[in-house]
Amino acid sequence: MIHHPEIRTIIQGEVAISADTSVVFATLLGSCISVCMYDPLSHVGGINHFLLPDGKESPSGTAMRFGVNSMEMLINGLLKAGGQRNRLACKVFGGAAVVPTLGRIGEENIRFVTHYLEYEGIRCVSQSLGGTLARRIRFWPTTGRAQQNLVQDGQGIGRQEVDYSRREAEAERKWAKGASSAVELF
Repeated sequence: MIHHPEIRTIIQGEVAISADTSVVFATLLGSCISVCMYDPLSHVGGINHFLLPDGKESPSGTAMRFGVNSMEMLINGLLKAGGQRNRLACKVFGGAAVVPTLGRIGEENIRFVTHYLEYEGIRCVSQSLGGTLARRIRFWPTTGRAQQNLVQDGQGIGRQEVDYSRREAEAERKWAKGASSAVELF
């Protein structure tokens, strides 16, 4: 009997944790970052996918798209699932400059995640960061195995990132406009 893994796709703003040996997480990254973190002794691992290093939550409820929130959820999820903080290790991917019009988002994401991991004392055993190509990632959470394929035609992911940036800017403008005439009720 052939054993087929259960592939779970992780999108922007998601965090997933598993101790199931049949689970493989998959994601596609442009300027976004994914941290594949695991505890090699308790065989539990998780992945996140964040778009921006930090920021305030907008009215569209996008807090998990920010690195600082996403990293906290990933670490806390692993600890809750039986991982021990002193044994956590990770592999980090993303931060590409796929779309020049998005500015330095990839670089800012890279700077954020490297400083965050250093500050938190979490061991990064490998990384593939920067460049101009999108990445397709697969991660086996119970073993820490990760696989990366560079995507030569990253225009699709680039368009998604541009569209997201526009939607967030528009939502922020609408919220700010409405906030000036807001009434607080008790």
